[in-house]
Amino acid sequence: MKKLSILLLLLTFSSQVFAQVIELPEIEITAVNYKYLSSVESDDTPMSVKMLQEKVAMFNLKSSEFYNDEYATYNISFYIPEGKILAAYDKSGKLIRTIEKYKNVKLPKTVREAIAERFPNWTAVSDFYKVNFHYMNEVTDKLYKVKLENGDKKMRVKINEKGEFM
Repeated sequence: MKKLSILLLLLTFSSQVFAQVIELPEIEITAVNYKYLSSVESDDTPMSVKMLQEKVAMFNLKSSEFYNDEYATYNISFYIPEGKILAAYDKSGKLIRTIEKYKNVKLPKTVREAIAERFPNWTAVSDFYKVNFHYMNEVTDKLYKVKLENGDKKMRVKINEKGEFM
């Protein structure tokens, strides 16, 4: 028992001898294209879509293989299984505009509730989510094209993220 207590005491003191405190400089990571992220993000956006949008916002054009100082704009495509984004950057790396299209993503709660209220007994069987962003516009266009079925009847509706039918 005496040997065990001495061993524990030695282990306690020896672990503090090897501990080091390393201070790293503070760094702040911000998206160069924060306006884009704040414009397209919402609470109901599916995680895969959010991750692709963050990748577009964080894309470093100047360190990419596509960069050449001669061009004024660059069109870069980003893909996931659910959709794609075509993004246009200026030569400084600022995001100018995007055209986004996703297939069969989870509809936001406001959209689901608006469809259920206006079309009871209808079921959403497929959807397309389209986003158009332009840095000069204050409003980003977000549109859902939803295919509904009720038995053998089929219908397509267009609705925005606020639940307003087009």
